[in-house]
Amino acid sequence: MRLAGIAAGLLASAVSVCAPTVVHAQTLPSTFAPTIGSALLCRSALDNAYFYSYLTTSFGPAYKHEGGAYWFRLDATLWGKAVKEVMVSDDTSPLVFVAAVADSKPEELEEAIRASAGIRHRAVDASAFPLRISNPGSVIAYQNNKSKIYCARYKPLPPGP
Repeated sequence: MRLAGIAAGLLASAVSVCAPTVVHAQTLPSTFAPTIGSALLCRSALDNAYFYSYLTTSFGPAYKHEGGAYWFRLDATLWGKAVKEVMVSDDTSPLVFVAAVADSKPEELEEAIRASAGIRHRAVDASAFPLRISNPGSVIAYQNNKSKIYCARYKPLPPGP
């Protein structure tokens, strides 16, 4: 009898371990593309406290904090390209920035942005992996087989005496 109870307990444990875990995807806010997309294209004011709050509220806490930035994992689309990570600067850097990693090559991302937002990113040189910069100042860079797009500005000076 005791052995049957132990076996039943082990079977229940095995079933719970083997059962698939249901993870509910967080709904992407309708404001994501205009808010984060505009910031990445340098079309809006950059305020790292605002973007940190927005991303934390929308996607939960950052999964890491390194390199002067908070990193958020998400499942989103900007300009028709998949975006899996968004970074926002912390207060240790002299720059305020918002960045994202897109699951596409820089040429593909640049073409998608030009087609949907009308902003062109021009290669700065003829190297194999050139930075691409827009007139407003956003930058598309190579990130392994992906793209990193960012907008960075120097922090405003504090008010004088």
